[in-house]
Amino acid sequence: MTNPTIKDIASICGVSVSTVSRAINDAEGISVSTRAKILATIEKIGFVPDTNARNLKINKNKTIAVLVKGITNPFFTPMIKVIEEEISKTEYSFVLTKVEEHSSELEVAKRATKILKPEGIIFLGGHFISDAEELEALDTPYSMTTIVNKDIINKNATCVGIDDFKESARMVDYLISLGHRKIAFIAARADDLSIGHLRMEGYKKALADHGIDFDENLVIYPPKGLNPYSLSHGYESAKKIVKEGLDCTAIFSISDFVAIGAIKAIHDMGKSVPEDYSVTGFDGLEINEFLLKPITTIAQPTVKIAYTSVRELFKIINKKDHEEVTSFDAELFVGETTANIRKV
Repeated sequence: MTNPTIKDIASICGVSVSTVSRAINDAEGISVSTRAKILATIEKIGFVPDTNARNLKINKNKTIAVLVKGITNPFFTPMIKVIEEEISKTEYSFVLTKVEEHSSELEVAKRATKILKPEGIIFLGGHFISDAEELEALDTPYSMTTIVNKDIINKNATCVGIDDFKESARMVDYLISLGHRKIAFIAARADDLSIGHLRMEGYKKALADHGIDFDENLVIYPPKGLNPYSLSHGYESAKKIVKEGLDCTAIFSISDFVAIGAIKAIHDMGKSVPEDYSVTGFDGLEINEFLLKPITTIAQPTVKIAYTSVRELFKIINKKDHEEVTSFDAELFVGETTANIRKV
């Protein structure tokens, strides 16, 4: 929609222009659900209010914007549920915004602050390399559900998560303890500087600690246009491993979803897990409880991460002392997709 107006917003939401105005100005006389619906519509179609218009003067709204990079990733589903539940216990509304894989989280955040004027932002996923000054310029408290960004946060920010580097190395250590020394890695993109990079570095570190040379041929990246955390990436990568006879006995997958795809491909190619290949994942998805063969994985404490991200964000909003970085330990869950290496 080109240059949408306040009347367009009202029409789409089925409310009056004055109701839209009240939502924008955080005025009384409007329900939390209606306000959230209007603000979400504003964000979706890119409506920018006229800040010079008297009836559209915008101050901070009692809204928390939740930005999700990788919204189709099932890892975020329970986190979003917890975040929404915790925010709903307050007088604040919740607006969920999708960040496309190749989009800048910072640019989306800038747009959200301009349009929604939230009092806080929660980033689910994503990575900020050298954006400390621009993050501070947002002038909005924020929480990140990863500690990969811990070195660039400011006084109005908090990072909550696990140490992906350490936990990745832990998983590879476990595979090595089973006798595996030729371990393939179904990775994120080669240029990924976020958790994909940390998990890759953890993989390398564990190999080095055990005197195993890193073999670039055993690292499989997704082709351009394919989601690196998808079932398809796991399937196509494992298919390649079996078809090309790559010299490995175990596969470490960047996520559980990728591991599920890999296991399916291995069976479709006439091989077995864990008899022919041990396969591991990362994240600890809820679906793992319902698989015929639960995956050996690194289970993240998603509920704790989500709850803490909201709690610490509201501490910042309310001018209270908060934890800048909260790091949780994950759990190494041993499922039925790994086994000691077979003696030949």
